[in-house]
Amino acid sequence: MNRILITGAAGKIGSILREGLRGRYAVLRLSDIAPLDPARAGEEIVRANLADLAEVEGAMQGVDCVVHLGAIVGEETWDKVLPNNVVGTWNVFEAARRQGVRRVIYASSHHAVGFYRRARVIDQTVVPRPDSLYGVSKVFGEAVGRLFADKHGISVVCLRIGAVRDKPADRRLLHVWLSPRDAVQLVGCCIDAPDYHFIVVYGVSNNRRNRYRNAGIEFLGYRPQDDSEDYAADILRTPDSEDPISRQFHGGPYTQMGFDGDLARIE
Repeated sequence: MNRILITGAAGKIGSILREGLRGRYAVLRLSDIAPLDPARAGEEIVRANLADLAEVEGAMQGVDCVVHLGAIVGEETWDKVLPNNVVGTWNVFEAARRQGVRRVIYASSHHAVGFYRRARVIDQTVVPRPDSLYGVSKVFGEAVGRLFADKHGISVVCLRIGAVRDKPADRRLLHVWLSPRDAVQLVGCCIDAPDYHFIVVYGVSNNRRNRYRNAGIEFLGYRPQDDSEDYAADILRTPDSEDPISRQFHGGPYTQMGFDGDLARIE
């Protein structure tokens, strides 16, 4: 892998990867519609609107692997989610196919399975259970990744990313925290690993309270270094302000947004 494209490179995770992967590959090509700092040695800057297939295909030329982060992050209205997270993701995979890109690393989210109860440990075999429109868009992206792996032979990994923070800030994040250092390691492993067809990986650190199980991905070599438990004592000293619905599910606050269902029917 010589030329790596990062979409959404101006965002939080994109900025972390820009620094953490710098110098590891011949070229990091950075793309966003938001402003980016000028290119440094080994970097290229390409502006592309993900909703415009022609622009995305132009950014994809000569690329070996795409790390697709570009999206509206967090819950939003459908008119914003559709062009950015749905159409944009389709365009990334289709442009990759047209340009002969070998591998796509798709930033999915734990919100794709956010309506599983937090007491339950889940792995990659569970069916999607999105907690929001944002979660629905991530389920769509995983399905597109599966299609392009099976139909077009692109190597695809979907990362169900937890919460990337410098440190966890509340009780829920003790379960889903992904440190910046571990985020860089995880993406690097996905770029460098021997050939794989299609895999789903939970992107979390080595948290003692982790409720996700990554099965059968030992070949990636991902060995997270950080543990949210280092921050647990301080967090647990503060009052638990999480609302009664959120605290029951993996997706936390996303599950209670607009909720008018029946909790008793959600096993």
